[in-house]
Amino acid sequence: MKSLKCIILVLFLIRTTAFCKGPDKVIKVEEEEIERQILPAADQPEVYLPLLEGKRVGLIVNQTSILTSKNNMHLVDYLMMEGVNVVKVFVPEHGFRGDADAGEIVNSEIDKSTGLPIVSLYGDNKKPSASTLSDVDILIYDLQDVGVRFYTYISTMHYVMESTAENKKPLLIFDRPNPNGNYVDGPVLKKGFESFVGMHPIPVVHGLTVGELAQMINGEGWLKGKVKSDIQVIPVKNWNHSLPYGLPVKPSPNLPNDLSIRLYPTLCYFEGTDVSLGRGTYFPFQVYGYPDPKFGDFTFTPVSIDGMSKNPPQKDKKCYGKDLRNEPLNHQFTLQYLLEAYHISGKKEKFFNNFFDKLAGSDQLRKDILAGKTEAEIRDSWQKDLGIYTDLRKKYLLY
Repeated sequence: MKSLKCIILVLFLIRTTAFCKGPDKVIKVEEEEIERQILPAADQPEVYLPLLEGKRVGLIVNQTSILTSKNNMHLVDYLMMEGVNVVKVFVPEHGFRGDADAGEIVNSEIDKSTGLPIVSLYGDNKKPSASTLSDVDILIYDLQDVGVRFYTYISTMHYVMESTAENKKPLLIFDRPNPNGNYVDGPVLKKGFESFVGMHPIPVVHGLTVGELAQMINGEGWLKGKVKSDIQVIPVKNWNHSLPYGLPVKPSPNLPNDLSIRLYPTLCYFEGTDVSLGRGTYFPFQVYGYPDPKFGDFTFTPVSIDGMSKNPPQKDKKCYGKDLRNEPLNHQFTLQYLLEAYHISGKKEKFFNNFFDKLAGSDQLRKDILAGKTEAEIRDSWQKDLGIYTDLRKKYLLY
């Protein structure tokens, strides 16, 4: 009986010891997981809150400006909760909540939730004026970019940098990972083709975070009058350019998932044609088509969708084309689909609209396509400029 009691006691102690060790191992794994977690600048308040003490703060933000470590709390709400004196919010294309169509007018207004004045930086007023900055001591730029030259959030950053330089206001750049940041590709923008969808001599897929690009803009003297903005970049923690990054919030109405973001540099060229790339569906930038059966077997019909696309190209017309929703997430920029659609159309020069050269960054791509060049031949034409840019990029890399 005594030996039986001993056996029971030993078994109890073994089980208890194992139970006690279990949570320790779990905690250790969780600590390691936390240590490896990718932390955008907004998720590092211990770095930036001391810089904001006693300052009147202006924010350049939208729906992507969140703290993932705080259950996706918006940066505006977090700063106000922490007692930061937020006085004004500036917003880019698509507005504060990210629900305005591409090209839709974004109005200045008072935000109903916070009572803060909202100043639009899209439309006629793309640059903060001296008067809008008069009651601001420091600005924060925190927008999720997708690493493509014609995505306008970086154009907004350019004008913010220019204005802060002219008005002698410091600017904090809250960096975030680039979901297309693992490669560089496409033609480099040529002088004379600058626009709001391409302001800098960089390739279509530029391979930089906004913090790295801001340093390049300053360092290469690309601001008007070669002024330099007083910027401080707060870098991302635990991320580098080889790491994939899935966005927690869609960066704009028609980039609803990671695949659309990877396909964006490839399919956005269709914006310079009358081929639909799926605006007016729930899978934009993942399909393309035209109201003609010769374009493909897959069909879709663009319709008006509030909050995504109110008046999409080829609205209410049955389009025939290709479904790219099974493309791998490591998709990289290609001219394949553009060239196929061009040849199928048989339209020659009429295939392109006036927007195409702005997206391409020159008229050379359009001319090469009209001349019947292959993708390999077209790619050869931009390799020299791409090589020069790649060397330049190395000077400004943070990751």
